[in-house]
Amino acid sequence: MLRTTTRLAFQTARVARPSAYRFYSSYPLSTTVTLPNGQSYEQPTGLFINNEFVPSKQHKTFEVLNPSTEEEICHVYEARADDVNAAVEAADAAFKTEWSTCEPAIRGKALYNLAELMEAHKDTLAWIETLDNGKALQLAQGDVALVINYIRSCAGWADKLTGELVDTGSGYLTYTKREPIGVCGQIIPWNFPLLMFSWKIGPALAAGNTVVLKTAESTPLSALYTAKLIKEAGIPKGVVNIVSGFGKITGEAISQHPKIKKIAFTGSTPTGRHIMKAAADSNLKKVTLELGGKSPNIVFKDANIKKTIQNLVLGIFYNSGEVCSAGSRVYVQEDIYDEVLAEFKAAAESVKVGNPFDMDTFQGAQTSQMQLDKILGFVESGKAEGATLVTGGERLGNKGYFFKPTIFADVNKDMKIYKEEIFGPFAVISKFKTIDEVIELANDSEFGLAAGVHTTSIDTATYVANKLQAGSVWVNTYNDFHPSVPFGGYKQSGIGREMGSQALENYTQWKAVRIKLDKPE
Repeated sequence: MLRTTTRLAFQTARVARPSAYRFYSSYPLSTTVTLPNGQSYEQPTGLFINNEFVPSKQHKTFEVLNPSTEEEICHVYEARADDVNAAVEAADAAFKTEWSTCEPAIRGKALYNLAELMEAHKDTLAWIETLDNGKALQLAQGDVALVINYIRSCAGWADKLTGELVDTGSGYLTYTKREPIGVCGQIIPWNFPLLMFSWKIGPALAAGNTVVLKTAESTPLSALYTAKLIKEAGIPKGVVNIVSGFGKITGEAISQHPKIKKIAFTGSTPTGRHIMKAAADSNLKKVTLELGGKSPNIVFKDANIKKTIQNLVLGIFYNSGEVCSAGSRVYVQEDIYDEVLAEFKAAAESVKVGNPFDMDTFQGAQTSQMQLDKILGFVESGKAEGATLVTGGERLGNKGYFFKPTIFADVNKDMKIYKEEIFGPFAVISKFKTIDEVIELANDSEFGLAAGVHTTSIDTATYVANKLQAGSVWVNTYNDFHPSVPFGGYKQSGIGREMGSQALENYTQWKAVRIKLDKPE
């Protein structure tokens, strides 16, 4: 899901600020953070290695900002290559314990315990997500609910990863079994910090692996808070290790480490390519990638327009548009184009943007100044290339990274705003005549993560869904996820799947055992 600037885990550059970096001989391993509701909580700031919070070896920290106010929340310790190595050694030692070979139900119980603890802390987790990421609190609460459900789902999968007896004749006993891979490196993005955390650790732990996970540098807080619960849930030391840091250093060290046997990354397509090269050049790690998107959202003339407009809004303005599967290319059949455009414009202008802690707010802040600047750059590009700005296209206010929901019309396939992933509340809309025309338009992209189809005809829905080159096709809904339904991309949108039984394939390997039998004397 669902990342562009800090999604570029190896290519980001932090804007220099006087207080952005600090060196401490003894920076605290936790700090008290006061939330906008007046309540306080204790925020871990160290690296989580071997079930303990520890300082980085260089004692270097970096700041974490509140995107809604541009104010510092706290500093966290920054991991470098030697810290990554310490985390990998802890994970490797843990993998060699009973964790990887114990009765699977034991791992399932530990994951279930974690889900229960997250349920008990769900309010704090949602507030942390909103504070750290800038997303609306009502959406953060939805994220946390999805996280809890998914961890529970993974707990249920732990004892279902079975092999089979293969009949190869009476002269042999042949069977297969599924085994964990080993130490898994995981790099997650900033747009759904806790949800991506759960999508990574859930199946990895259910299968018996151990993990070294790097948070996004701009949103490390919820994963570090959850680390406290990991220990309390009874997950053994070294099984989950969490390091905060930057892609060019921390992410690179994970990608190249010889003891990491598998890497999972969610982020941009260019960074995914880099990770694949690093994995190949080091020890030929197994790789799964959930990458970018420029997803089509198609409206046919028989669609229920009122419901469709709601889905268009959800498709592109949900989570401030910072969703890899966002329905950013809207295609409307010419018969209803003018009506849909007018309704979509009105709906965009009625979206409440602002203080994410206000429960009426739907769109909070963009996650960083860099991302806001990137979106504004696309606005200028669209204007320069001749597209028509229907609504939005500008920053909202002078403090916080807020941006108005934006729609451009009169676009063509050669424009940057039509082709490239913007990763913000920014839609382009165009018309089509026939069903086969719109399928060709929708598939004419290097991406293939998701798509939407809006129609009251089951024939149209099925025909189009079967023709679209996308890993997920939503019909009369959008951004509609479920723990049992796999998510991932076609083409340059990635390799492998998150969620569902398919996610477990990413974290297991098959062993075949064939025993020659002799007739007893």
